[in-house]
Amino acid sequence: MKILALDSSGLVASVAVAEDDTLLAEYTVNYKKTHSQTLLPMVDEIVRMIELDLNTIDVIAVAGGPGSFTGLRIGSATAKGLGLALDKPLVSVPTVDGLAYNLYGSDRMICPMMDARREQVYTGIYTFAGGTFQVIEPQTAAAVAKIAGRLNEIGREVIFLGDGVPVYREMLKELMTVPYQFAPAHLNRQRASAVAALAMEYVRAGKTETAEEHAPEYLRMPQAERERAARQAGGTV
Repeated sequence: MKILALDSSGLVASVAVAEDDTLLAEYTVNYKKTHSQTLLPMVDEIVRMIELDLNTIDVIAVAGGPGSFTGLRIGSATAKGLGLALDKPLVSVPTVDGLAYNLYGSDRMICPMMDARREQVYTGIYTFAGGTFQVIEPQTAAAVAKIAGRLNEIGREVIFLGDGVPVYREMLKELMTVPYQFAPAHLNRQRASAVAALAMEYVRAGKTETAEEHAPEYLRMPQAERERAARQAGGTV
């Protein structure tokens, strides 16, 4: 099985091609350019470097959300366009699940944190048992204090990763009562290779969709809509 994977859900843009248990290529950029400038050129570069015929791709995987509204739209539009052009199925991998999958095999609790602003994060709680990926708390938008409290209740050592960690590092130091660590640089951001690896499991479980069916999962309304709703309700966002 050959999978083309895309992740533009956060600050990082990442593209990978995996075939069965082999990662053929991965291109990841965490710099100032927008994903609309980087994602398709990254796909083109990988195609050129590994002499890939896109028609040999079996599945297109994409980080399906939550995350940056603009980033998710770019990733989904790219995946849908490729899926329609190539007549290939899509796999929508939950963004937070894909981020947690970076730490495959860890014996600790895994807590990704993507900054959602206003002391909230897109997060979840995961672990591996006998090599099996287990979702303890599914991805959600939550206050940092709430997810820290839940981890303290579970009572196991935890490892944090994601772009929310540097934002809320000091808060976590104050809130956490169980042992914890922060993932190192090569594992602490979105990687399309992890999306591809988790997508393999989704395909085996029959969790594919057509390009027409695919839509991102935002979990929250865009900020402009939240602000408008707050004004109409006479409150704050």
